Amino acid sequence: MPVGTTIFSHILPVILGFFGILLIISGLLDEKKELWVIGIILFVCACIFPFIILSAIL
Repeated sequence: MPVGTTIFSHILPVILGFFGILLIISGLLDEKKELWVIGIILFVCACIFPFIILSAIL
């Protein structure tokens, strides 16, 4: 597996998902809806990102 595909399939989704979860939690605890929505969007992007990028690369 080349390094470029490892970055897009294993590293970036984990980072985006982690920050998405942090924003969801802090948005819920602080009752800030905009942080909550940004966290949901980041988490969904982390789930879909590998499929879109890797299908274009491979």
